[in-house]
Amino acid sequence: MLLEEQDRLMKNCFKYILIHKESFLSRINPRFIVLLWGDKSCINSLAMKDIPLYGYKDVTELGRESHKALFLSDQQGQQDVYETISPDDVATLIYTSGTSGTPKGVMLTHRNLLHQINNLWDIVPAEPGDRFLSMLPPWHAYERACEYFIFTYGIQQVYTTVKYLKEDLQRYQPQYIISVPLVYETLYSSIHRQISSSSAARKVIALSLIKISLLYMEAKKIYEGTVLSNNPVAPSFIVYMVKWLWARFVAAILWPLHNLAKILVYKKIHSAIGISKAGISGGGSLPMHVDKFFEAIGIKVQNGYGLTETSPVVAARRPFCNVLGTVGHPIKLTEIKVFDIETGEALPDGSKGIVKIKGPQVMKGYYKNPSATNEALGQDGWFNTGDIGWIVPHHAVGPSRKCGGMLVLEGRAKDTIVLSTGENVEPAEIEEAAGRSNLINQIVVIGQDQRRLGAIIVPNNDEVLAEAKRKSILDEDGELAKDKVMNMLYDELRTWTANCSFRIGPIMIVDEPFTIDNGLMTPTMKIRRDKVTEKYEREMEALFK
Repeated sequence: MLLEEQDRLMKNCFKYILIHKESFLSRINPRFIVLLWGDKSCINSLAMKDIPLYGYKDVTELGRESHKALFLSDQQGQQDVYETISPDDVATLIYTSGTSGTPKGVMLTHRNLLHQINNLWDIVPAEPGDRFLSMLPPWHAYERACEYFIFTYGIQQVYTTVKYLKEDLQRYQPQYIISVPLVYETLYSSIHRQISSSSAARKVIALSLIKISLLYMEAKKIYEGTVLSNNPVAPSFIVYMVKWLWARFVAAILWPLHNLAKILVYKKIHSAIGISKAGISGGGSLPMHVDKFFEAIGIKVQNGYGLTETSPVVAARRPFCNVLGTVGHPIKLTEIKVFDIETGEALPDGSKGIVKIKGPQVMKGYYKNPSATNEALGQDGWFNTGDIGWIVPHHAVGPSRKCGGMLVLEGRAKDTIVLSTGENVEPAEIEEAAGRSNLINQIVVIGQDQRRLGAIIVPNNDEVLAEAKRKSILDEDGELAKDKVMNMLYDELRTWTANCSFRIGPIMIVDEPFTIDNGLMTPTMKIRRDKVTEKYEREMEALFK
């Protein structure tokens, strides 16, 4: 199925090249073209008569001939001159997709990529014969690093797509899945839909047991020392001991029911999903409710962090210390510091600011863009990620004693909305809370007039219609008026964002989902905030007025 899609993609690519041959080929000035799959006979050779065209078989045959010639020259005692490759030579150019701004060519060296290969085993202690399932684009830095690591350690790689994800999970039963947060959100929603569609008794039992498991995990974190805290002052030992004893007591009561849930509910979920060791999440923020759910049902999801400019992995949660809400400790030979946004001074642990990175995986620079390189790396060599976060303070005792040094992210500095009151709003917090609603498919929070917040929402139409039927608010013809949809979504926003620091004002409903094809999502399925707000700028201006 995947090969058929690849053949179709290849034909479409060459169809585009042939149609726009003059302008396209003159811009890129190619010396030759290599087909990674398919037969080159399907390409019009006359259209490509000035450019050598090689199939995959041609490339492998050229390699054999070159190796044979080199072997014969050695036998004959001939001296060959080899061009040496330095660890700091550029190995690849990867253009950032980005959620905002103009794409830039990231120069990654051999040293950058080798750092990933040599140090990712601490995060994923895979064994030869393990099976990885991946659905990321192969040109993305996240996928590239994973592939190099996988093939170096003799691990099997299976490729899939969103369309065939569920089927391939059951078919291949992978030990690991490498993906972005949206995939885990999709699995989470799929599991809840299946539970909701079961009989009333089974639904009540399943949801009740899941809630019990969530409470059990919260108690367990207290006595295991994995509760997040940004307070630099350690708690009183006596106060902590009281909490520790209470957590032990609660966990002891809930433990039998949690184990019952494993037998009655979670065993079936594990069988359907088939991830036996861990899911590795990167390329975006993993919503807390999704994180907590998979922990409760016993499926380990390790969240990581990185950028194209850092090859990409910077930090990740380890299998033995998988603290929810964080992206874990820095990987080996990597330094992470948090700096004040305005003064540029380094901040103590627990303080929120701009995250900067230093390590062997940091890029050489942006291709033919020295100004952007200097802005990103600066004079001191610290790479400015543009992300806002804080480092968990170290405590010898207390509920957060195992979290010290872990990184917690809270959004992008460019995404921060500064209201006219001087208050800073991180939209990611509100979007994550609102995204828990079954009625909301996608949401982008904006601050159009800088006095209040608004939102662009793509509703989940099937769930909206089902909810309308339950509330008996459908029109006589079975349709649902837009004002009723608006009211329902307002109610959902008020419910799910009640604990957020800021409230949403006007909202705009759009029917077209944000996708990679329409340019409103990146290849790693993150919404491109700048493109969404640009597309609906006029409508939102009118709405705010």
